Amino acid sequence: MKRIVLTGGGTAGHVTPNLALVPRLQSKGWEIHYIGTHDGIERELIGSELPYYPISAGKLRRYFDLKNLSDPLRVVKGIFDAYGHLRRIKPAVVFSKGGFVAVPVTLAAWLLRIPVILHESDLTPGLANKLCVPFAKVLCVNFPDSVQYLKGKASEKVVVTGTPIRAELLEGSREQGLKICGFSSGLPVLLVMGGSLGSAVLNQTIRDNLAELTRSYQIVHLCGTGNLAPEINNHRYFQLEYAREELPHLLAAADMVLSRAGANAIVELAALAKPNILVPLSRQASRGDQILNAASFARQGFSLVIQEEDLSGRTLIEHLALLQKERRRFVEAMQGSPINDGTGKIMALIEEAARRK
Repeated sequence: MKRIVLTGGGTAGHVTPNLALVPRLQSKGWEIHYIGTHDGIERELIGSELPYYPISAGKLRRYFDLKNLSDPLRVVKGIFDAYGHLRRIKPAVVFSKGGFVAVPVTLAAWLLRIPVILHESDLTPGLANKLCVPFAKVLCVNFPDSVQYLKGKASEKVVVTGTPIRAELLEGSREQGLKICGFSSGLPVLLVMGGSLGSAVLNQTIRDNLAELTRSYQIVHLCGTGNLAPEINNHRYFQLEYAREELPHLLAAADMVLSRAGANAIVELAALAKPNILVPLSRQASRGDQILNAASFARQGFSLVIQEEDLSGRTLIEHLALLQKERRRFVEAMQGSPINDGTGKIMALIEEAARRK
């Protein structure tokens, strides 16, 4: 049986495309193993589904922190950890979705001459993938423009594939979604998604303006772990920390979506043709990748964008009204776009790498 190691972690965005690949890999007879961190979200999301091997991994920071002095040692230990796991597993291929855990796994695979396929969801490659590209065979990307952010031989490894999309997201039931929330079919449903860790600014804006918003909308709020507000009593407001098996139904029920601009999330919204407002992370809190992702989607006519610094109850209500008024335009733009499920293209690259090993 062919064996593959999947890796990636730190946020759900570095895990969900791997989850999307699992059923297709299994249907093609692949034995799947996963290397992640000891306590990252990847262990929570995937650790009970597949053989899971934890390793040490240091966070890669672009800013000064005293941990920058010790984390390189953790990366080195992680390389030894991953080397040992890979030697025992003997995979034909490693597929890496990025995040800081990917660096030691990619380096260990290169030392063992195991081909590595990387995937980058954002328009601009993250630091982990930039460090890994010299040791990989291919870098899969969502955006054709991503190649301009890579230099020399790294740019020659880029293949535009799109992102693997979980098949179950396309199979949700609107009726089931409304039932989960206790909503009626009489008012439009707004789904609010702040990412797997939640978004303090989205949470605060929604709750500060809940009375006015729920005059016109029913709101499903994915607020992030530890961010529930149980004191709120409003029959047009339903909150969850994180949606798993409920998510396809909640997406099916949603008429509009308010979201951060993580690439995996917005590609899924485009595939589902969900009219959306994006609030990208500011440059003060990120490297600016979400700002570029959101700008690209706005240019293509898929999304409205509110910069985090401009988000308020007033701007949100104005943008929601515009989105609802021009809903058909956004739906048609997304339905006519080339953005679709990248699973098939990535599977072809995995099979090719295994044959050439």
